[in-house]
Amino acid sequence: MASMSISEATLLGFAAALGSGLLIGIERERRKGTGPARALGGVRTFALTALAGAVAKALQEPRLITVGALLIGALAVVAYWRRRGSDPGVTTGVALVVTYLLGVMAIEQPIAAAASAVVVTILLAGRRPLHQFSVRVLSESELRDGLTFAAAALILLPLTPDQSVPWLAGANPRRLWGLVVLFMALQAAGYVALRAVGARIGLAVSGLAAGFVSSTGTIAALGARSRLEPGMRNPCVAGAMFSSVATVVLLVLVVLAVCPAAFLSLAPSLGLALLVVIAAAFLSLRRQRDAVPAEPTKGRAFNLLYALGFAASLTAITAGVTFTSRYFGVTAAGLTAGLAGAFDVHAAAASTLSLAARGALPVADARLPVLVAFTANTGSKLVAAYGAGGRRFGTQVALGLVATAAATWVPLLWGF
Repeated sequence: MASMSISEATLLGFAAALGSGLLIGIERERRKGTGPARALGGVRTFALTALAGAVAKALQEPRLITVGALLIGALAVVAYWRRRGSDPGVTTGVALVVTYLLGVMAIEQPIAAAASAVVVTILLAGRRPLHQFSVRVLSESELRDGLTFAAAALILLPLTPDQSVPWLAGANPRRLWGLVVLFMALQAAGYVALRAVGARIGLAVSGLAAGFVSSTGTIAALGARSRLEPGMRNPCVAGAMFSSVATVVLLVLVVLAVCPAAFLSLAPSLGLALLVVIAAAFLSLRRQRDAVPAEPTKGRAFNLLYALGFAASLTAITAGVTFTSRYFGVTAAGLTAGLAGAFDVHAAAASTLSLAARGALPVADARLPVLVAFTANTGSKLVAAYGAGGRRFGTQVALGLVATAAATWVPLLWGF
């Protein structure tokens, strides 16, 4: 843009304004109808409106721009009043005002104006699917969850202090809340995937989605279902293994979010574990192809209490690991992380990694506690599998879980 002359830049702006008006106008032309009850404007009206905005801006007269906007707004009001008895709506009138503003914008920012025109046209053309999604697909609880997540990510997260707090055992509140938001986002993503895919791959997708909330709890629930419905054992095993895929994926994201410097040392273990658990999951999926999958139902996109509980447990575990590492050394810190990992591997790993991130623990020494926590968590899953699902279910799940846990130690034992 810097190499263009003024006339070239102005010409490009007028071209962007005209193109924007034509694009939006074509979409409105298809919907305005015919006869006395037709809507406000079509392709010519929108094209002229965009050019009017461009002319007003090119003349460098702010008052002219304001007068033009008022006139376009008045035109939209008059058209609305004329059709007030036939469910007129305000979309076309608002689109006309937006088109005028895009014409004004195009003189100085033609690319941004053209891109905005495309977005506006997509929104206008997507009236029916957007309406169906808002009214028929999206449930009341899902809408509340979406608003809760937006508030947590866009309001609370920027306001959270970004510094270590002594009474939180030196933890960073923004980093803690960022992990809560991350967990909520992953749970919601799994839920959306389940709703989108439907019943085609059944409990495998359900297990993967639920695994982002609690893989141990998912295995216990699927085990109980397998005991009650023996014919569903293979699908339940597939769901249990896919929930363990979520465990490894979430652990990778926790490492990257809390202490990226530790990822290089943990990458061989986590990478091999991920390959093994994915292989085990797809092998179990092949065995349940002929089973009848469960229909997904509308529910909650994420578990806020779990996310908040994760933050609380993370703070407590961080305090415990900090205390043991300070007074008893790294070995004791690893034992503490292992005990905590039996309940929540991600909270245990994040507490250890947070120490490494702020220099309270050498980055290289964070690897062992994380692997201990992962192994302890595998033990909890085995207890849940055998306890809830019985010997046959537990044995099928144990093969994949034990192989995955063993894979995390192979690189360490080989010196990688």
